[in-house]
Amino acid sequence: MASKPLQLKFVQSATRVHQLPELGPEVAFVGRSNVGKSSLINALAHQRQLARVSNTPGRTQLINVFSHLAGGAVVDLPGYGYARVPGHIRGDWSSMIEGYLLEREELVMVFALVDGEIGPTPLDVQMLEWLRYNDVPHTVVATKSDKVKSAKRQRRKRDLAEGCMLEQGDIVWVSASKNVGVDRLRDLVISHLTT
Repeated sequence: MASKPLQLKFVQSATRVHQLPELGPEVAFVGRSNVGKSSLINALAHQRQLARVSNTPGRTQLINVFSHLAGGAVVDLPGYGYARVPGHIRGDWSSMIEGYLLEREELVMVFALVDGEIGPTPLDVQMLEWLRYNDVPHTVVATKSDKVKSAKRQRRKRDLAEGCMLEQGDIVWVSASKNVGVDRLRDLVISHLTT
């Protein structure tokens, strides 16, 4: 049975942790530009335009906070690795993301998104290593599972898990466009927000 959509409401955008409201436990979504963070948040909430989706990578340039009706919040962090964004903005994103991940006391789980079609990039591996080094609790979510051909799916799952230095069962596979795995991820989000 499908789980109910997350009841999310946009609250605020910010550039630094101290500007954020206190809404209770938070889960954050982080990943490379164009990995589908905003689309996935929209799928979790079953709303098309809750989080801004664009065909141009790098559009999420602020920390975007969405309150959850039952308490807590979902946070959409700027994507990393988009070369067309000016260097000074990329540098600011890095300090913004790291500041949030290290300083936010309300943060209980980071969902680190990796493109399931292409696997972890060097920047994804760097992010995962950074999260591990800093003891930031995280779960790897492989997006765009619908783009992986069924004949290659098992090998892709094995290779992606190996590239992320995890067991296959540790990775949540989703497709925001086909609604695959969204219920499982939604249940995980709710479990972290209500603990």
